[in-house]
Amino acid sequence: MSYYKRHVFFCTNQRDDGAECCQNFGAQKMRDYVKGKVKALNLPEHSVRINSAGCLDRCSEGPVLVVYPEGVWYTYIDEKDADEIISEHILHGRIVKRLLI
Repeated sequence: MSYYKRHVFFCTNQRDDGAECCQNFGAQKMRDYVKGKVKALNLPEHSVRINSAGCLDRCSEGPVLVVYPEGVWYTYIDEKDADEIISEHILHGRIVKRLLI
């Protein structure tokens, strides 16, 4: 059994050589946004954990995040997309099909 009900990893990798990477799309800013929104929900302990990750090796599909234990991969454009992932998947376990990769 997982320690957290949902564990979200945001790729926040920055490539030094200028190649495609999630950080070029503001990944750290979006991760911080989602972490703040989830924290504000005052969910029970061990409900959700939001983490940064190094390269998740899906740069061409970025920016990306993955939700475990389901192993569901998403891309996102803006805070509206992130809010939908929070409200649908993180809180209710419903996959946001339009953002799947």
